[in-house]
Amino acid sequence: MDRLWAPWRLPYMKKASKNKEKGCLFCRKYKSKKDSTNYVIERRKHSFALLNIYPYNNGHCMVVPKRHVKDLDQLQDCELLEMMQLVVAMKKRLKKKLNPHGFNIGINCGLVAGAGIENHIHLHIVPRWNGDTNCMPVFADLKVIPQSLDALYKVLTKNR
Repeated sequence: MDRLWAPWRLPYMKKASKNKEKGCLFCRKYKSKKDSTNYVIERRKHSFALLNIYPYNNGHCMVVPKRHVKDLDQLQDCELLEMMQLVVAMKKRLKKKLNPHGFNIGINCGLVAGAGIENHIHLHIVPRWNGDTNCMPVFADLKVIPQSLDALYKVLTKNR
């Protein structure tokens, strides 16, 4: 069996095993004012953007409505507009700071569609680079993320 040593994961795993918080993850992160701890990159009147702590790729972030709703059709027009404006702003920021070659942008509606948090709608923005898909997922069922969340957060929030 191959091993990938990742000792930096131990503090997170210890915290996660103790921390069985109740309620919605996104609602807790929005109510908390600890933006750097929660990797909240930007706040607006009706929505906010934050890093995904289980990224598909480096720079993977999400745009989330402030109001707890399950699906797009429950959002008001002002919330939809602001969310899409924040998606555009985050895409521009990621392009400027990380210089990806492209993006995947999407919403998983429902658990069967891949929504890890199915009761609070959110939109994913995933930067992509030529060559960011390699043999590791095929041979080792492993995705390599080249930058820590703390380092990425500093890059994305510096000189906004």
